[in-house]
Amino acid sequence: MKSPETVFEGVRFNIERVWQGERPRDVMRHPGAAVILPLVDDDHVCLIKNYRIAVEQTLLELPAGTLEPNEPPEITAGRELEEETGYRAEKIELLTAYYPSPGVMDERMFVYVATSLTMHAPAREEGEEIENHIVTLDQAKAMIQDGRIADGKTIAGMLFYFQFRT
Repeated sequence: MKSPETVFEGVRFNIERVWQGERPRDVMRHPGAAVILPLVDDDHVCLIKNYRIAVEQTLLELPAGTLEPNEPPEITAGRELEEETGYRAEKIELLTAYYPSPGVMDERMFVYVATSLTMHAPAREEGEEIENHIVTLDQAKAMIQDGRIADGKTIAGMLFYFQFRT
């Protein structure tokens, strides 16, 4: 059996060539991400409008961020929530975890519900084009249904919340 080899080293992820029998496979190695569903109150969620260069569009999303080395995902969730939205959560609770695309990458996304929020100043990274967009939960559901929310992690996190938590 051939050993894996790194064929690309990037800022946030690497690509590794692995072998499935005689067949080579290129796999994205990603540290994982925390996704946050911030409930402003019992009926409102804070989404973000986030410009995504890969698709050249501003998308409506749940806040999220890449895990830092040796950082527990719940710590990432609290940090990213405050950096991207300005909200600090008194309570952050795991909702679910999943692999968004296991055919090509090992990234695991941890989805948290954040409650008892207080507003502070956001600490967005240079170049981030993010703005808060607060909607009702019913509006968020309608936005998923009609395609205004097209981000996979947001669809997965919100629909899991609607199905199993509300």
